[in-house]
Amino acid sequence: MNGLPVKRACDLADSTGKPEWLIEGLWADQAVGILGGEPKCCKTFLALDMAVSVASGAACLRCFRVFRTAPVLLFPAEDALSAVRKRLEGICAAAHTRLDALPIYVITAPRLLLDLPQDREQLRQTVARINPALLILDPFIRLHRSDENASKEVAPLLGYLRQLQRELHVAVLLVHHVRKGSGAKRPGQTLRGSSDLHGWGDSNLYLRRNDAHLLLSVEHRAAPSRNNIPIELCATGSALALAVKAAQQPTTMSAVTDTAQVDPCHRVIQAMAGLKGPVSVQQLRKLCRMRTATLCETLATLKDQGAVIHGPNGYSLTNAQCNTTVSFPATPIDPPGNGNGKRLRQLPLRLHPL
Repeated sequence: MNGLPVKRACDLADSTGKPEWLIEGLWADQAVGILGGEPKCCKTFLALDMAVSVASGAACLRCFRVFRTAPVLLFPAEDALSAVRKRLEGICAAAHTRLDALPIYVITAPRLLLDLPQDREQLRQTVARINPALLILDPFIRLHRSDENASKEVAPLLGYLRQLQRELHVAVLLVHHVRKGSGAKRPGQTLRGSSDLHGWGDSNLYLRRNDAHLLLSVEHRAAPSRNNIPIELCATGSALALAVKAAQQPTTMSAVTDTAQVDPCHRVIQAMAGLKGPVSVQQLRKLCRMRTATLCETLATLKDQGAVIHGPNGYSLTNAQCNTTVSFPATPIDPPGNGNGKRLRQLPLRLHPL
């Protein structure tokens, strides 16, 4: 026996130049993971929005840009196929694209069980034939006959999906439920069943409701996590689609005289409003007289709210913000450069039709 193959660390394949994200900030390229949440909190809507985004190149939730456009394969184990089509058509309308133009493929088999060898092989052959960038399986409870609480039974199912990802270079999104009455816990710890489910994910998304509010939390193995992104389900006629909730209650800046006490979101928007093109973080830091850490946190908040976009040349206001003034929660900040720690902001949303 010659032992296991090894390489020096410096000889390992370099991923420089390859996309880090499939959907920027939401899902890493070729990542496996969970989209979790309680029933009726729009998990399937979010999964289908990701499918439309990857297949079309349109920004997911009208906010998160796509780095790689490619086919998508999905298996909706609970929803009627007619309902899946109706939801996809509504999301396509919000994304300004047409469903019949997109390479979204739906597995129409009445059953797919990952604990059956023949079903596993059929899924592997299908993924190899379609060559999707994203495989969506919704929900996990309908994909096996195992005990979700038993690690020895769940681990082989997750191991098969990981093998599928590595062999065929496909991202795998597994929709799953959380336990009842677990709202006070950290999102990843609320997933129903074995803790292997939480540990398995490279990128995990969690949706939760607070009265009429819907919040999205994002967790990555190798990238910063994000919490409490406000989401709303918008209706345009009979079409429904999720979107990052925009700021409300516009006000003007004319009455503000002390820039050291202005909310940082206002300061950044005001500085960018007078610029014609994208601006770098370094330029914004000088214009706003803000610490780099505060500025980066503020830009992340504005991006989540759909007020700014980040491109290869820097940050720009979205089209909707170029001719309007945006209002954000009035959170006083300390004068620039005093060394105080970050202030975290939780952003609520209201669920209402457009």
